[in-house]
Amino acid sequence: MGKDSIDEANLRVHGPEDHAAGVKAVAVSMKRAVGHMGVKNTAKTLLKLNQADGFDCMSCAWPDPDPENRHAAEFCENGAKAVAEEATKDRATPAFFARHSIAELDSHDEYWLGQQGRITHPMVKRPGGTHYEPIEWDEANAIIAREISALDSPDEAIFYTSGRASNEAAFAYQLFARALGTNNMPDCSNMCHESTSIALAESIGIGKASVSMNDVYQADVILIAGQNPGTNHPRMLSALEIAKRRGAKIIAVNPLREAGLHNFRNPQVPRGIVGKGTDIADLHLPIRINGDLALFQAIGSLLVEWDALDHDFIERHTTGFKQWAEHVRAVDWTTVEHATGLSRQQITQAAEMIRGSDKTIYCWAMGLTQHRNAVATIKEVCNVAFARGDIGKPGAGLFPVRGHSNVQGDRTMGIWERPPQSFLDAMQAEFGFDPPREHGLDTVDSIRAMRDGKAHVFIGLGGNFVHASPDTAVTAEAMTKTRLTVQISTKLNRSHLRCGDTALILPTLGRTEKDVRGGKEQFVSVEDSVCSVHASRGVLDPASPHLRSETAIICGFAEATLGDRHGIRWAAMRDDYDVIRDHISRVVVGCEDYTAKVDRPGGFVLPHPPRDNRTFQTTSGLAEFVASPINVLEVPEGHLLLQTLRSHDQYNTTIYGMSDRYRGIEGGRRVVFIHPDDIAHLGFADGDLVDLTARWDDDDIDRVAPDFRIVSYDTPRGTAAAYYPETNPLVPLDSTAEHSNTPTSKAVIISLTPADAHRTRHGSYDSEQPEAWKRGQDATGSDDGHKHHPQPVHLS
Repeated sequence: MGKDSIDEANLRVHGPEDHAAGVKAVAVSMKRAVGHMGVKNTAKTLLKLNQADGFDCMSCAWPDPDPENRHAAEFCENGAKAVAEEATKDRATPAFFARHSIAELDSHDEYWLGQQGRITHPMVKRPGGTHYEPIEWDEANAIIAREISALDSPDEAIFYTSGRASNEAAFAYQLFARALGTNNMPDCSNMCHESTSIALAESIGIGKASVSMNDVYQADVILIAGQNPGTNHPRMLSALEIAKRRGAKIIAVNPLREAGLHNFRNPQVPRGIVGKGTDIADLHLPIRINGDLALFQAIGSLLVEWDALDHDFIERHTTGFKQWAEHVRAVDWTTVEHATGLSRQQITQAAEMIRGSDKTIYCWAMGLTQHRNAVATIKEVCNVAFARGDIGKPGAGLFPVRGHSNVQGDRTMGIWERPPQSFLDAMQAEFGFDPPREHGLDTVDSIRAMRDGKAHVFIGLGGNFVHASPDTAVTAEAMTKTRLTVQISTKLNRSHLRCGDTALILPTLGRTEKDVRGGKEQFVSVEDSVCSVHASRGVLDPASPHLRSETAIICGFAEATLGDRHGIRWAAMRDDYDVIRDHISRVVVGCEDYTAKVDRPGGFVLPHPPRDNRTFQTTSGLAEFVASPINVLEVPEGHLLLQTLRSHDQYNTTIYGMSDRYRGIEGGRRVVFIHPDDIAHLGFADGDLVDLTARWDDDDIDRVAPDFRIVSYDTPRGTAAAYYPETNPLVPLDSTAEHSNTPTSKAVIISLTPADAHRTRHGSYDSEQPEAWKRGQDATGSDDGHKHHPQPVHLS
């Protein structure tokens, strides 16, 4: 950790809180917002956040209620943090970059970097340079044009997209790449829900959720697997509370007993502040990491055994049922219990809840998608839904909850290394050139290409590629082998510091800011997790007069590089986003008359054939049952299976602070959660300092994340959990999900070794820190059966 940031010596461990502290959540978010933005801008932004005439939250992709049902404060604690981070009054000016060399900046941690404020000018690091220096926009565009034009092939360029980019920016970006001649468009989906996109496309014909917000409210049972709404999608808890009060039962499938699904108090309503709160989860299944495929297959086996099946739906709308039913009838329960860590009784209880439900929604996120067998697991979720007829009817469906605000919209707009031929045909008809038809590089393959000297230009539309990607050391080195890296950013991050021979930082407007181009105020659009598309308008003056919108930045370097090739009107699109939306209306299915529809209050909903009329654009034309073997991930003796996760005080790689109060952690991040029996079995004690080591057999490289404090926690035996991006160095580049190539960040086999308390600490500690943790008393069990920690302990 950098010397100017919160010190790990302040780390405190106490009992995990439940989500009952509605007042505290409001107080925390408001204090953070006022501290960053001031009172005036806090009121100005938060009252427009997620409103029909305001701007869309730049954090998660949870859908908004209908405009008439929205609260005046339609945001969560983490949404307020995201706004405060973007709308901060702090500035990283050219003078700041002159004071700090790149090497010195790189010595600081991610939290410190993010706290330096908004970048105010375009900046360049020239070959051999030690500092970033200011540059004019025209020269920056000329550098991009020169470096791209010097490539032997367009496929030597990588065009990465983060999920916060608008639909208009994403469409212009993919148009530029394809006009240039490449499909090298990796995006953050490759690292999160790519397994979902592949599985759903093959199972139901479309890689998106088949539900609406009203379906959530009307469901009888909502199953939430591998997702922690309290931290990652907090507004989801309000929707679950509505469903719960209408009689819904909720099943939580998660290795950890996450606070958000227990005793939730909604701070947006009076009873959430002074009432008893709502116990969201009726059943918690503390599943062993990577046991979800076996769980859903066992549930399917019971449904078949009980004949708890929707035979009409199966016969009319599916194929492959007989083979699947025969497969699950033969499920071996010993294998299931070993894979899941659950008893047959626990699994039966969940299956009985689904059997008794006429309308079930199946939700999931990264806990299912980042495994070797992730695609098979999600197909198994689909199998259970098909067996019950839970597709295309009110109150039921499949609900992958997207983690970044417009990651789904970016894919709709064509950000994909494997675009469907129909999309490319529409592009050809609209713009008159034949786009490249061969698949491009995804995130993992892009890293390999840069590492191996096969890609020389990297452009990042938002995000923090170095810290978001797996195998951090490999990724960082790969970036430094390029000739040019370009980062379109609002604030400083690690990817600016592990850069190419020439590096550009192009500062962009944020969601909170007004965008005036061509003499009028522009707006952009986004898509949420339930296919709802709507407008977003900023309300603040830009942080600097030198900022440009993402759309304007892209159109600027596209025109500098391609000129009038193919007759594309880059300048017109830059100055009037209606021009882009006109193109979208003729290229993207369901987006006809796009400008008018998206600017309605609440926007519009894209078509979804399985949801709308139970039709399936699959190979067979039907929903497809698929039988998959249960492959149990075996962990060698003396090792643990690690899942990476977020703290409550971060969003993706952005670190807001050092508090994870719902898990009982304050003042630090380098902690590893382990079951107390595993701690003792491995010869350690709660509070010991250890190094985490992972080895991938295919390359025989030891990957080490040093200096993690052991925290005794109620997690399944044989498993562990720790925060990313600190643990991303442990995720091997070549350890990916079958078919989707998603990094297996939820299933990393690690070993623990004592950390050398006398050495200079990597990242978090230095030689002046104390040699050992001061230990508190032993943890004791509470009367509710959950493990709690003693009084806060800290280094002294």
